[in-house]
Amino acid sequence: MRVERFEGLTDPQIIELFRDSCRNKYSEIETEAADVEKALRATKKSKNNSEILERLEKLRKKYAEVAQVDFFESAEGAGIAAQIRRLQQALRQGSSSDSTVASVTLPEYRDKRWVTRPRPHVDRLACAWLIRRFIDPKAEIRYATDPKPDEVTFDMRGAEFGHTGDLCTFETMISAFSLKEPALRLVAEIVHDIDIRDGRYARPEAGGIDIILKGWLLAGLSDRELESRGIELFESLYTAFSRRPRLAER
Repeated sequence: MRVERFEGLTDPQIIELFRDSCRNKYSEIETEAADVEKALRATKKSKNNSEILERLEKLRKKYAEVAQVDFFESAEGAGIAAQIRRLQQALRQGSSSDSTVASVTLPEYRDKRWVTRPRPHVDRLACAWLIRRFIDPKAEIRYATDPKPDEVTFDMRGAEFGHTGDLCTFETMISAFSLKEPALRLVAEIVHDIDIRDGRYARPEAGGIDIILKGWLLAGLSDRELESRGIELFESLYTAFSRRPRLAER
């Protein structure tokens, strides 16, 4: 529906009406966030924060619903997003183990052959995208269980790049190659939540993406088809987070 104008209302008045509506909803979320913060402090960084994590996830979803219709980006929305991020960061502290990843350089891994297990799912698909996007666009990636001496292995038994501590392979590779792009970190949080399932980041996108990936596997797509679709998916996520940083707050 396209509306040229509203009788009796100026554009600033209409904008303020939208902002007032969102402002009231943001106020409710702010109150709930304060309660979650109190509960988190009371746990004294207990290892069992599952209840708080669940409350925070509900809070994120509620914020995302309001932000979706906050067309004029109320100032209160940015404050709520920052508050939720602080809570998220507080939950992460004390829960992650020290994971030391050896650094490597990009030139070392150009013009290489790569191999990982067949039937790639989230971690391996994200790694395939990472390899082609940031390491070697012309890389040859094979899906097999019998790596050859000249191949770089990832996310498989005895792999050169695999899980490190509580990091998934995608996170390990980002750290190893010292890739610092903020949008890449956000993609990594989604991959971590789907692959590790420890609820660390509680990314709202994870559930939907997980269902899509499972659907591809159930559809019996070939490894190459899975890779092709996975590359499109992760490139789209990266582009969205790069061009519209505000999406990262949802």
